[in-house]
Amino acid sequence: MPSLRPYASCASNTSAHSTLVFQSLDSNLAEKIWNIISTCRTRSCDQTAGGILMWIDYYNYSFATVGNTLFIKGVAEDGSGRTAFSLPMGEMPMADAIQLVLDYCADNGIAPLFSAIPESALDSFIAKGCGEITELTDLADYIYDADSLATLTGKAYNKKRNHVNRFVSDNPEWTLAALDVTNGHVAAEFVERLGLQSDKADPKLAAYEWAQNILMLQNLGKYKYIGGVLTTDGHSIAAVTLGEIIGDTLILHIEKADHNVAGAGEAINKFFAEKILNEHPDIRYINREDCAGDPGLRFAKESYHPTMLLRKYNVAF
Repeated sequence: MPSLRPYASCASNTSAHSTLVFQSLDSNLAEKIWNIISTCRTRSCDQTAGGILMWIDYYNYSFATVGNTLFIKGVAEDGSGRTAFSLPMGEMPMADAIQLVLDYCADNGIAPLFSAIPESALDSFIAKGCGEITELTDLADYIYDADSLATLTGKAYNKKRNHVNRFVSDNPEWTLAALDVTNGHVAAEFVERLGLQSDKADPKLAAYEWAQNILMLQNLGKYKYIGGVLTTDGHSIAAVTLGEIIGDTLILHIEKADHNVAGAGEAINKFFAEKILNEHPDIRYINREDCAGDPGLRFAKESYHPTMLLRKYNVAF
């Protein structure tokens, strides 16, 4: 299996002595941010347009750019409310980018803290002399072999195949259509009708995510998402999914299914993976994001047998 290191180093002539000026997101800044993100090769959901937009208010993100490098300030993803910084993205050497944040913290009386830093990036922080490194155990991304999800071959996937077969048997004229601006509002209405599950481990977080899912589906035309709408014979929506492609990885931000339709969740998982591989044969992995500490969601993600967990950490100086 090839290396799963998600970050490519890029040469840069950008000065590491530039001043960081953080601001809220506007249309002019957004275009520059998405251009920077599109050049990154990350398998983490946190370094994607959808991942940032989904949680921009929850984590109080603000943004700064220096040349073609993006810096994000918000609050730590451990629930502590402490000011924290995301992994810098772009052309600037990581050591220089980290130093810019450390200088900003010194100038503004902030205890330097980076949050949700992928394990593969830790060496850069250790080399800068960081102090405490704490794993965010509930925020590891579940990453799967794309071909395995598209085929469900092998004994380990017997139950998944049975659920898909049940869906096909009940709905022999099912369809999987592309999710785009023509049907985004219909998909949003579907998610809204499903309602908010009341058994989530963190109801506040779940309510925020549900509302953001609806908002993202209503505004598909603004961003380069890719998704699908699964319908039954009666042309009723059974499930929807939405994500984006970064390098060789499909990162899924939304997957919602009507649990009254047997096998709908397993069906859209498999059929959308098939569709992606047919249209984008270079895709090797699918990131289904983290479980946010929810036991039911953790069980569901583990049942698909992830290839790896992309672990994340808080890094303090």
